[in-house]
Amino acid sequence: MGETRKRGRKPKAPASTTETMDFQYTSASNATQTDYVAAQNDVFSAANDSVPTAAAAKNDANNPPPARRGRGRPRKSEAGHMEDTEPHAAASPEWRPYQNGALVLEPPPQPVAKWESVAARVVPAMDAVVKVFCVHTEPNYSLPWQRKRQYSSSSSGFIIGGKRVLTNAHSVEHYTQVKLKKRGSDTKYLATVLAIGTECDIGFLDVVAMLTVSDDEFWEGVSPVEFGDLPALQDAVTVVGYPIGGDTISVTSGVVSRIEILSYVHGSTELLGLQIDAAINSGNSGGPAFNDKGNCVGIAFQSLKHEDAENIGYVIPTPVIMHFIQDYEKNGAYTGFPILGVEWQKMENPDLRLAMGMKSDQKGVRIRRIEPTAPESHLLKPSDVILSFDGVKVANDGTVPFRHGERIGFSYLVSQKYTGDTALVKVLRDSKILEFDIKLATHKRLIPAHTSAKPPSYYIIAGFVFTAVTVPYLRSEYGKDYEFDAPVKLLDKHLHAMAESTDEQLVVISQ
Repeated sequence: MGETRKRGRKPKAPASTTETMDFQYTSASNATQTDYVAAQNDVFSAANDSVPTAAAAKNDANNPPPARRGRGRPRKSEAGHMEDTEPHAAASPEWRPYQNGALVLEPPPQPVAKWESVAARVVPAMDAVVKVFCVHTEPNYSLPWQRKRQYSSSSSGFIIGGKRVLTNAHSVEHYTQVKLKKRGSDTKYLATVLAIGTECDIGFLDVVAMLTVSDDEFWEGVSPVEFGDLPALQDAVTVVGYPIGGDTISVTSGVVSRIEILSYVHGSTELLGLQIDAAINSGNSGGPAFNDKGNCVGIAFQSLKHEDAENIGYVIPTPVIMHFIQDYEKNGAYTGFPILGVEWQKMENPDLRLAMGMKSDQKGVRIRRIEPTAPESHLLKPSDVILSFDGVKVANDGTVPFRHGERIGFSYLVSQKYTGDTALVKVLRDSKILEFDIKLATHKRLIPAHTSAKPPSYYIIAGFVFTAVTVPYLRSEYGKDYEFDAPVKLLDKHLHAMAESTDEQLVVISQ
């Protein structure tokens, strides 16, 4: 009896048993698991097909059914089969080979979403990242009796131990009100500013500030961020925060491209800094940078915007962060990073080393000037050669050993100290080696870089307004490019002058 002809289709030659086996079954001798996975979609594709029993499966193995006819084209063979890697809510059962050659029916293992293993490691750290909302009211340095119009900003922060939150200091500078919002929450919690690290400034902005929240509900279900070690070059870092472009949390990744000493607070303090190639946008400031273990290795704070530079972002590393935290815990307030209080020059010129009486095995840097307000001003003298600091020898280029294959400026050793600590400094003076125990203190500049969130001081007499010169005043009067537009005499005082006493100020008539 001939086959019944379907409407609109030409009769099709009956498929042989061998061809049928290629698409539905395969003998146990040459079967692979991939073939069965591919075959199950043909055998169990119809919703009305009933699930066969084990006995039926055995009979089907001995007497395979005829080829199934359908309107679509048959599935491709193993060579053209593409494995589906997407997770499914429910998978169809599949045939499995048995030892005697029969086929038994057993359900496949349930697929596990790939993101579940990643979420188990990332989510706890990301849940500690918060969004910081702040209302600012800046002083008007040109009209010191007034304040500027209020404005709002948003940035990032993260929770640390002791029910505290870290963020960038510029995020809460001149704050009127600060609120925090956790990830996935619709509630903003009122925060209190504990300390602001006004000296941790890498030429652009303040770095570290510490907050807290009195509402216990804010701390429920959140684990504090754990700090990791200082990363090495090419270590992967992930920056988490709330940058512009959306309201939800954002994640960018990169590697550590440079580790060096950076000039903070317009050259008054030199601290360690990390350079990464991860994208850091407005709003990322204050957000943590995690390593591949989920530990915080720094705080993102700025990206370099320049026509000749790409993918350059800066991160405040954990040594600077821990110094800020321990300084607050030790003194009950932020006291700042101490400095040595000297200007020095390199001794790489052999003739200069010979003139200073240095031997061939001696290395160090020469002191050019000493600040009159520095505690060691009565101990050290100009033209002294600093040979070592706390037992660490200083090279002719002013660097000290850091890690394997790395050297760093010896000011890094000074930045690890706290205000009031002492350090053993070995110097060469008149071909003699001398040692001094020097007490370290914070820096006193003739033109301060910050006003410590205080309103500017001024005095009005006979219609004249006298005010102290500060960097915010120069920026207010001459704009962001004040280093080019301000009068030369003020710039000379700003860049080169030293205060003769701790209470000395530079005063000008502003009005």
